[in-house]
Amino acid sequence: MGRTTQRECGTAGRRGPDKERPAAWSAYGKLVRLFRERAGLTQQALADAIGYSMEQVASVEQGRRPAKAVFTEAAERVLDAGGALRVLQPDVDRARLPLFFQDFALLEAEAVSRFSYDPMLVPGLLQTEAFAQALLEAHFPPLDAETVEQRVAARMARQSLLNRRNPPLVFVFIVEESAIRRVIGNIAVMRQQLARLLECSAMRNVELQIMPTTRGAHSGLNGPMVLLESTDRKQHVYVEAQDIVSVRSDRHEVSEFWLRYGTLRTQALNTEESSCLIERMVGEL
Repeated sequence: MGRTTQRECGTAGRRGPDKERPAAWSAYGKLVRLFRERAGLTQQALADAIGYSMEQVASVEQGRRPAKAVFTEAAERVLDAGGALRVLQPDVDRARLPLFFQDFALLEAEAVSRFSYDPMLVPGLLQTEAFAQALLEAHFPPLDAETVEQRVAARMARQSLLNRRNPPLVFVFIVEESAIRRVIGNIAVMRQQLARLLECSAMRNVELQIMPTTRGAHSGLNGPMVLLESTDRKQHVYVEAQDIVSVRSDRHEVSEFWLRYGTLRTQALNTEESSCLIERMVGEL
């Protein structure tokens, strides 16, 4: 692929530990406290009104824990926040993601098309909560329970991209057959996951293609990739392997990836054949 530089990538390097509390959580918490005090409520009173514990409210206000969307909607209503908390929710959700992924998540959120090839795992945007939980619990080095919870929540929140309407985001997922045959968690988790794939493949803005194991050499064997196109038609490629990540935007280099992906689509099963394969796999479990 050639040498990767920070200037070319925007994001490049090795994943690091996420030690500091994200600024988005602190800013959100300060707003909650401001609106709560303006409303003349104690932390306990707010907790009672929105159905949370006082400790949870305190943790959010202090920026120790991120607010979930249901917390935000309840707080908006009780505190009459006028949308100030709601507008921060995407930033709060994004800050749950690993640091190495956050810059790319911003590009992804602004894209109009997203094409990906996943040789090892069901892509995060299509994972069920139970599947994501099992994956993150198997992470090495091990993640603490709070980090696992936050990353699962972030992954689920990120899936709202599938339903974005203004503008809609077009997805193409090419996934290796071996990736969906690998039992993650247990059989029940996999049944649910395969059902989720069928559900997503039925969406009008989503195409899911399976690369069958009967296909020998193909154009994706160099590894996974995600191709993005923004509203201004700028193209990016995201590549991740063994904890090394990079985002490339050089026009000539990115063009090669798009040509490679076009070939890959012709080598995979079409969408109808892919759905039939997944349905057969459900019956085999």
